[in-house]
Amino acid sequence: MRVTWCIVGAGITGVTLAERLAREFGQRVLLIDRRAHLGGNCYDAYDARGVLIHRYGPHIFRTSDRQVWTYLSSFTSWRPYYHRVRAVVDGQQIPLPFNLNSLHMLFPEDEARRATQRLLGAYGFGASVPILQLREQEDRVLRDLADFVYEKVYYRYTLKQWSCQPEALSPSVTARVPIVLNRDDRYFHDAYQAMPVHGYTAMFQRMLDHPKIHLMLNTAYRSVAEEIACDHLIYTGCLDEYFEGRHGLLPYRSLRFRDTPVEQSPQQPVATVNYPNEYDFTRTTEYKHLTAQPMPCSTVQAEYPEAYVPGENEPYYPIPRDEHEETAQHYRRAAAVLSPRIFFAGRLGEYRYYSMDAAVARALHLFQEEIAPCALASAP
Repeated sequence: MRVTWCIVGAGITGVTLAERLAREFGQRVLLIDRRAHLGGNCYDAYDARGVLIHRYGPHIFRTSDRQVWTYLSSFTSWRPYYHRVRAVVDGQQIPLPFNLNSLHMLFPEDEARRATQRLLGAYGFGASVPILQLREQEDRVLRDLADFVYEKVYYRYTLKQWSCQPEALSPSVTARVPIVLNRDDRYFHDAYQAMPVHGYTAMFQRMLDHPKIHLMLNTAYRSVAEEIACDHLIYTGCLDEYFEGRHGLLPYRSLRFRDTPVEQSPQQPVATVNYPNEYDFTRTTEYKHLTAQPMPCSTVQAEYPEAYVPGENEPYYPIPRDEHEETAQHYRRAAAVLSPRIFFAGRLGEYRYYSMDAAVARALHLFQEEIAPCALASAP
């Protein structure tokens, strides 16, 4: 098969780049994925009872990037949605991120008022304070509060999710679990927060609705690589896998899911409930909160973190630790040598954590700055 562009991986990064190349330049694109569906880990589908669920855990779209919002809005209409998360702590469901409401739910009123005054005096209303930073406070009241939140909300959840101590992770991870000094129970505060009305899969299908894009599913790239003639390759699979592990294997965390059908809904007060201290799973999600489907039954999904084992499960998260970043840098330098013939993109292809909107933003930037010039040079 002869194409101008071959893209390995039909997740959100691969789909975005395929759409841009086909629509902007009219060049032939072959999009390959070893799984039986497009969308990568953002894939959603209806279960046996007609409930739209995310097969690989909840994906909540939010962004403050107007370019990303405008771009995706060309392929879907949106339902406004503000995500809310609770955590079970000492038998109560408290809002996450931990905020002033959480504080007043867990502590006697006098203690909660005193801690609130100290927090506002030290940081100001609306501040977002990383928990590890707060644990370094000289103020005993604030340090005791930080130790409580660390132990009850963060520590055991981190052990389950990452299988390592919180302090061993990059500060970028701990910064995502702050104490927020306000009473806004929304999990995100981006300018645009919504869910695609007909789901992510339908949005991806519209993005790929172009005669120059050929989608090949259930296909491992290496099994067909010798049969494909292409001018350029975009690789969004695991960075170390492409180089056959020559600099050492990069570790990833994976997830296992258990879906439970329920006849009466809602089962949960909010979409997602975290379990930092109990059970082997980290959280449960009830999808009707996300989709607002008008039906009595519902589905609740539990997530069990586990190590990634090639061939047995899917790689979800690069593990953000300094020693892993050093290994990734070896691969990134090797990848840079191959450009512009080969591009590496996305969470796995760059070994970087990207949210959905960040993945789209990165793909659009890569397209504009590096891929588009190559496409122009390849134009007849």
